[in-house]
Amino acid sequence: MSDELLKKIRNCKLCKAHLPLPPRPILNFSPQARILITGQAPGIKAHDSHTPWNDASGDRLREWLGISKEDFYNPEKVAIVPMGFCYPGKGKSGDLPPRPECAKKWMNEILEHLPNIDLHLLIGNYAIQHFLPLEKAGLTEIVQNWKSFYPRHIPLPHPSPRNNLWLRKNPWFEAEVVSEARELVQKAFAKDRK
Repeated sequence: MSDELLKKIRNCKLCKAHLPLPPRPILNFSPQARILITGQAPGIKAHDSHTPWNDASGDRLREWLGISKEDFYNPEKVAIVPMGFCYPGKGKSGDLPPRPECAKKWMNEILEHLPNIDLHLLIGNYAIQHFLPLEKAGLTEIVQNWKSFYPRHIPLPHPSPRNNLWLRKNPWFEAEVVSEARELVQKAFAKDRK
C-alpha cells in the first residue's frame, strides 16, 4: 500500500504552475521506518540528483545524527518526507519556502503509512511550525525546550551552512541537543535489530 502511495506522490503535479522547474517530488518512506525526518523542501542539488539531503546540509545532518549514508537512505530505517516535495526555486536569501500544497494534500496520509516511527525530527522552521504551531516561540526557544516535545517530535535548526552564525551563537545546541539526538537515533535503530 505504501508503494502505491509513494508512486502517486512521485507523479503529483499539483503545484506545477508555481515551480521554476518541472515537478520532481523527492521523498522516501517505508512502513518499517523507525525515524522520520521532515525538513523544508529539496534544494537544487537534490532536484538534479533526485536524492534528498544531497548537499552540505545533508552532510551536517548525518553528522549530527551519527547516521551513515547507507542507513540514512534506507527507507526501512529512515523516512524522508519534507514539507514540500519539489524544488521551490531561489529567493533573495536562499531557496523559497516549500509549496504548501504537498503537506495539505499528502502529509496525513503519509503519516498513516508510518506506524513504527519512534523518532520524528523536525528540521527547520517550516516543519517545526507545521507540527508544533507555537505562535510566540522562536526557533532558539523551541530547540532549547526540545525535551518538552519528545518523544513525539524533536525540533532542530536547519543544518544549512547559512545557519553557521546561529550555531556559533548557540554552542549548547551541538554540546547538548546533538549528542542526545544521536543517542535517540541509535536507540531507534537498535529496535530493528531485536
